[in-house]
Amino acid sequence: MSVRASLLRFPVDAEAQESCGIPWGVAVTPFSSGDEHGVAPAYGSDGHLLPRCENCWAYFNTYCELEQWAWTCALCGSLNGLPSHAIQRYSQSQACAEMSSSFIDLELPVEESAEAMQARPVYVAAVDLASSEDFLELIKSSLLAALEALGPGSLFGLVTFSHKIGLYDVQGPIPVVKNVFIPPETEGRLPINLEDVMPLLSFLAPVETCKDRIAAALETLKPTTSWERTTAAGQGLDGVLFGGRGFGTAMDALISYLSSEYGNTFALARVFAFLSGPPDYGAGQLDTRRYGEQYASRKEDADMALLPEQTPFYKDLASIAVQAGVCVDLFAITNEYTDLASLKFLSIESGGSLFLYSNTDDSTLPQDMYRMLSRPYAFGCVLRLRTSSEFKLGRSYGHFFPDPQYENVQHIICCDSFATYAYDFEFANTSGFSRHSEPPVLQIAFQYSIVVPTQETLDPASKSGSRPKFSLQRRLRIRTIQYTTAGGINDLYDNVDPETVLSILVHKVILASLEQGVREGRLLLHDWLVILTAQYNDVFKLAHYDSGSPVSRVDVGFSQCPQLQPIPRLVFAFLRNPLLRFHEEGVHPDYRIYLQCLFSALEPSSLNLAIYPLLTSYASPDKQAYPRHSLSRAALITSGSPIFLLDAFTNLIVYYSPTADPSLPFPPPHDCLLRSTVNKLKQERSITPRLLFIHGGHDDSSVFENYLIEEQDVDGTGITSVMGFVSFLEEITRDVSEYLK
Repeated sequence: MSVRASLLRFPVDAEAQESCGIPWGVAVTPFSSGDEHGVAPAYGSDGHLLPRCENCWAYFNTYCELEQWAWTCALCGSLNGLPSHAIQRYSQSQACAEMSSSFIDLELPVEESAEAMQARPVYVAAVDLASSEDFLELIKSSLLAALEALGPGSLFGLVTFSHKIGLYDVQGPIPVVKNVFIPPETEGRLPINLEDVMPLLSFLAPVETCKDRIAAALETLKPTTSWERTTAAGQGLDGVLFGGRGFGTAMDALISYLSSEYGNTFALARVFAFLSGPPDYGAGQLDTRRYGEQYASRKEDADMALLPEQTPFYKDLASIAVQAGVCVDLFAITNEYTDLASLKFLSIESGGSLFLYSNTDDSTLPQDMYRMLSRPYAFGCVLRLRTSSEFKLGRSYGHFFPDPQYENVQHIICCDSFATYAYDFEFANTSGFSRHSEPPVLQIAFQYSIVVPTQETLDPASKSGSRPKFSLQRRLRIRTIQYTTAGGINDLYDNVDPETVLSILVHKVILASLEQGVREGRLLLHDWLVILTAQYNDVFKLAHYDSGSPVSRVDVGFSQCPQLQPIPRLVFAFLRNPLLRFHEEGVHPDYRIYLQCLFSALEPSSLNLAIYPLLTSYASPDKQAYPRHSLSRAALITSGSPIFLLDAFTNLIVYYSPTADPSLPFPPPHDCLLRSTVNKLKQERSITPRLLFIHGGHDDSSVFENYLIEEQDVDGTGITSVMGFVSFLEEITRDVSEYLK
């Protein structure tokens, strides 16, 4: 469980927090294998016996004062009696996890009903047949990669959708498909339950015995012909022919089909839904004509109009999926407008992810599928943050849903080791942390389930004929952190973590742009930087005004505070990001929604790369020259290095400058330092970055040059100016001067 605070030392009171201008909060990655320094938790058992405070319900931890019969809570200061089993347990110190570490992971007893469950991992692929040959070829290769990643004992089902739903039974000698036609009405439901078409346990096939037959079934997938679709769909509105992609009805039917075995065969079923365009048939169909409308002529904000969902259908379907133990990952492989603003809820609110690939040629879908299924995940998670009494939680951000009953409790359906959530803090009273009070304490409790193979499954000596067995394990992970308070505002500025500050800002700006439009999000970010710069100048008495005229120049580079120096560049780059660019600049609304979903779940270091890429130079493929450059042409020229590596999180680019020595091997050889660096970066990512090799002077370098954002203007005019970042700082200087006056 990694926890990163935006201020490593906390402000002493609300006034100090207000005057420093930095958002105060934390970014939490609950299921990461270690803490932010890579240290693993102390493991133990009997999590249900861990003593809890009778006043604030916090868990006993190493910061609590322990007496023979009682303990004092480190969060609220209450004195609690120790139960008899704990007195005995804590008499031998260091013998149990909670006495030896403030970061623990304890096993909890499982309910009887869960013990009887088979808890097999269940995966279902839902494939769009109202698509093309290229699309289906990509899906086939991706699902073959997925099958390699699935462990023994997993169950796999294949379903297709178009104007009909196809269920595959691959457990016999040849694959059998049974079809049900989808009613074209928007309110329509299937006339028959899928269970009556094919029993669920015939549909879900064991991977270890049926892998070849699943592969054979995938080979039979063919796109529906235009003739089939038009016959089924008939004439649509205004005589326009509809495509026949009945995604909404298919997902609704599939979720209720799977729900019958929830809690019996499986604890979580994962559905991979592959879409090649917008749902345009049956229930949940989307009207994509809103994308082509001319908003400018109606004086409407296009960005505002295209961000909200047009129907609650998929949001409602996500809550049904949660009740059925189903998590949906949505893969859209298309460059046409698909209205992800409406579809995204089905994935993010059921615990899944949203992926967008603009074409089938260089899609990283097979690698993403393999990677996603190879890493561990937790499900049925509950996350709870508690604070000492002087401060409290403000807003929470991330892909979870709040508990309807308890405050500051979040439910997460499915959580992998990268998923990150952010929180704001505020003071609970005016006095803040007084000199006599105890240091501030934060406690994060994360309760989760995992499926583990039983011992006989792992033991190669056991009879291989018996089916692999799995059991459900419930665990409780707790991290308690004690912070110190800053001596003054200079001390606060010296303890800023710029990556976590960016993380909290990105969440705030995404929220503002969803509620009030992209323009409002940009304004919020710009104004925040102006106010921060003004407050910093005021604190250090750098720029002051005498009867309205400046006495000294505004310091926009934060020259007195190394920790604040990256911030203007990060804000500049964020304003250049497609997330905050305007519709009229050619930003596809689906791409914007995809970025919102991606950025809302990234941990701070990854998010930092996605906003402001890292540019490194190499003297040769085996020798690094400089670890970091600014993103400008001037940096390329002055460095004099022949090779550059640009890491933009979703893309990795190896660029050879036009003046590079022709004797340098291109592309770099497989056994060099540069290649091993690239491979390491690819391994550590949550998604597979696209890798490009560009030889300047020979290849088209525009993809690489587009990342040199410091050359480009930030006002959104699209006119490239040589003074991009410089003119941005001049604009901030003018606005700060106005603000200080």
